[in-house]
Amino acid sequence: MLLENKNAIVYGAAGPIGSAVARAFAQNGARVFLAGRTLATLEEVADGIREQGGKAEVARVDALDKASVDAHADSVAAAAGSIDVSFNAVGFPVVQNVPLTEISVDDFLSPITSLCRTHFLTATAAARQMAEQGAGVIITLSASSAKETRHEMGGFSLANAAIEALTRALAGEYGRRGVRVVGMRSNFTPQTYPAAPDEMVAVLVKDTLLGRLPLLAEHAATAVYLASAGAGAMSGAMVNLTCGSIID
Repeated sequence: MLLENKNAIVYGAAGPIGSAVARAFAQNGARVFLAGRTLATLEEVADGIREQGGKAEVARVDALDKASVDAHADSVAAAAGSIDVSFNAVGFPVVQNVPLTEISVDDFLSPITSLCRTHFLTATAAARQMAEQGAGVIITLSASSAKETRHEMGGFSLANAAIEALTRALAGEYGRRGVRVVGMRSNFTPQTYPAAPDEMVAVLVKDTLLGRLPLLAEHAATAVYLASAGAGAMSGAMVNLTCGSIID
């Protein structure tokens, strides 16, 4: 198993991407700590992991609150002995399909403030613990909008570009202390939003080289690899999961 005896925190663990990654971490031997706002949905994910023989624990954590994030990280480190992996899949509502000249300041700033805040809080909480250990992997989650010129994305494009900048900055500050920081840049994933209009999906598919959009299983497998020793030479990088809509 690629993550045997590793302790992994997954924020937003009840969501589609977070739960897929949490299950994959557990299947590869990690003890997973599921963090989110709603205990009932977290317990559903944890129960499924335990039924498959995995180890999972849940906690209500406000990923926008420093005290909540820090207290949870401290408790995981104390109980498990280390934090080896941190993955943030927390999502927030975003106002789109409004021209930048017409969107309100609050609607524009909302995803920037929320997404940057949660990634900053969870990544730095993990980095402090991992630096003391001398090892650990922090995985951020970005989106294709960080590199797109697609219009009417509101503040979502800037939010994801900032997450990628944070990934590079944190990797630079903590790499010599054994901490790797890597990111996943995804495209829209239909499994996360089955009600997406067919015409919208068709436009996104047309922009890809592979003629399709990414799968949840691909997010999960990539996260496992990035957290494993096999990716030990990778830090400060964004892994491209856009199916070729963005060319690096």
